[in-house]
Amino acid sequence: MNEFKPFDDRLAGLLAALSPAGRRRLTVDIAKKLRQRQQQRIKSQKAPDGTPYAPRKSQPLRAKKGRIKREMFAKLRTNRYMKASGNDNAAVVEFTGKVQRIARVHQLGLKDKPGRNSAETQYPERQLLGFSEEENRMVESLIIEHLSD
Repeated sequence: MNEFKPFDDRLAGLLAALSPAGRRRLTVDIAKKLRQRQQQRIKSQKAPDGTPYAPRKSQPLRAKKGRIKREMFAKLRTNRYMKASGNDNAAVVEFTGKVQRIARVHQLGLKDKPGRNSAETQYPERQLLGFSEEENRMVESLIIEHLSD
């Protein structure tokens, strides 16, 4: 939570003056905007710091012919699996259901079995969710905009 320390210092008094309903509207708005930004970043296959994701592992020679046409995490970034919510105290963007495990494996670079009968594979770290300076500025501008209304 260190990345939110500047927000707390500058805007703590103003946020405390908001009603609970006002804070809820603000956090829901922040969560929705953050989800949009995260979805766009995942679509462009980049980490929060701007570096590209590690490419997929090449398939063995005797695998089926053709190339993989779908990009990584195409379904994972949809609104069905990537939920945005907010309450009086927090804005949350998270993966839900069974895809949470897949997202955690890629986010942290853990080992997992791609199929039921396949061997365990080490996945490279691909940060799906995270904050960049641009997102921090966007959240700050949303708070200021909401407080000015």
